Amino acid sequence: MSEHPAHNRHATPSDASEQARNAPHPTMERHCDVAVIGGSAAGLAAALQLSRQRRGVVVVDDGTPRNAPAAHMHGYLGHEGASPGGLMETGRAEVRTHGGEVLLGRVVGVHPRDDGRFRLDLTGGHTLVARRVLAATGLSDELPAIDGLAEAWGRGVIHCPFCHGFEVRDQRLVQIVTQPWGLHPTPLFRHLTDRLTVVLHNPAGLEDGSVEALAASGVTMERSEADRVLTGPDGEVSGVQLRDGRVLEADAVVAGARFRARADMLAGVGLTTTPHPTGAGDVLAVDARGETAVPGIYAAGNVTDPSLQVLPSAAQGSQAGAMIAFSLADEDLRTAVRHSGEEAEWDQRYGGPDRAWSGNPNGTLVHEVSPLTPGRALDVGTGEGADALWLAEHGWKVTATDISGNALARVRSEAERLGLAVDLVRGDANDPAPFGTETFDLVSLQYGSFKRTPDQRGLRSLLAAVAPGGTLLVVHHDLTPLRDTVDVAAQTRMYDPEAFVGVDEIAAALTAAPGTWQVETHETRPRPVGAASTHHVDDVVLRATRRAV
Repeated sequence: MSEHPAHNRHATPSDASEQARNAPHPTMERHCDVAVIGGSAAGLAAALQLSRQRRGVVVVDDGTPRNAPAAHMHGYLGHEGASPGGLMETGRAEVRTHGGEVLLGRVVGVHPRDDGRFRLDLTGGHTLVARRVLAATGLSDELPAIDGLAEAWGRGVIHCPFCHGFEVRDQRLVQIVTQPWGLHPTPLFRHLTDRLTVVLHNPAGLEDGSVEALAASGVTMERSEADRVLTGPDGEVSGVQLRDGRVLEADAVVAGARFRARADMLAGVGLTTTPHPTGAGDVLAVDARGETAVPGIYAAGNVTDPSLQVLPSAAQGSQAGAMIAFSLADEDLRTAVRHSGEEAEWDQRYGGPDRAWSGNPNGTLVHEVSPLTPGRALDVGTGEGADALWLAEHGWKVTATDISGNALARVRSEAERLGLAVDLVRGDANDPAPFGTETFDLVSLQYGSFKRTPDQRGLRSLLAAVAPGGTLLVVHHDLTPLRDTVDVAAQTRMYDPEAFVGVDEIAAALTAAPGTWQVETHETRPRPVGAASTHHVDDVVLRATRRAV
């Protein structure tokens, strides 16, 4: 359990002004077990494997998948005809449900560190430090310079008989051949329709035997350059105009592209691409485990093989994720540790010489708790303990928990300085019995965060910690601004709110059990002004009472 990573938990107006003066473009460094670059099928499949192995996984995705122009994907068993975007949304939700995060942004460089880990430079000046890196960045298609072709790419202009062939069966197809390997899919298209015309736009390097065999089989061969792809009033492809002015009517156009592996960001670790055997582009070479020539850097999907459809890309990503999990487990075994990516990240956050927060208690906590009679209190995700110490000063018997040992050390030091008694427990809400067997008159979760799990273990533990007649107080920042669009070329959003259990999810659990809980407050409101906290931001406040038995 730990504080919200994207916001200063106890910042005051003077703190915020000082930050604005000294850091006009504030940056963040985060740590994880595995950084996945690219959030399409391969990257998300790997992230799901790894998050299910309880590894700290952060996916960085810039929202530019290779199949973005396509409205549907085909050949994916169980998802035939589904939209690529829909599959990605489902995949992101599955990753988040198991503790992984998906950040909207872009990786601009990867560099080795002296400790064996890797530093990923992100847009906005942020950094991500990871033990392993998986590149699932795909390819960039370099389309033939033929007017109208790019505008219809992925719709009326297709390239793969497996991806789109069935949908254009028995239709008028015009294939434009622009490179030596261009005739490779032609026999498949010939089988799908008997109305196929092949335009030898650039016949250099073609085998005469292949051209003759197609012509002998009844395929019309045109030795002419294509001038433009034509569309009708409805925007659908209608034909191909040749350089000599003739028009070949068509319901769809087939064209191949050159391709370039999106691997520039890996130059800092010494990785370069290798030519593909077709001569049509380059790829990132990997071994049977998905590892590149640089130990600790893996790759999967189209960046390694341009022929992979969505299903085999996902399969390759899943396999690479499993191999990374084995690699991390073997490393941990050699060092005799059970590594937690979550603990490492938060220990790093609280490992610097300076305090992370202002030291003031949260204004909403003070406002909501002041009228209550002091009893036993549990401060979940205590951070540096300002709330726990305030509760102890006001007569509460306090237990404070956090995943970070460094944070708890700061709480202990401050409690000793003030002469206050606070019981400290290192752990996460998703641990087994994280709060022991005792229950509390007040359970406070102030801007705290814990990851989702399919069985809602953390949420169930949080609610179970409230004693009959006790109060649950959950306060969080209003995250509405985080749902705004991000210009990934300039900025990376360093927090994924959907990976964590939120206030609304907690409220839903309470309202689903009206015989157990009475919800007294669930609203968004400005943080109250007061001596302890005068930082004006909107809080989402949830306060509920467990009904007495």
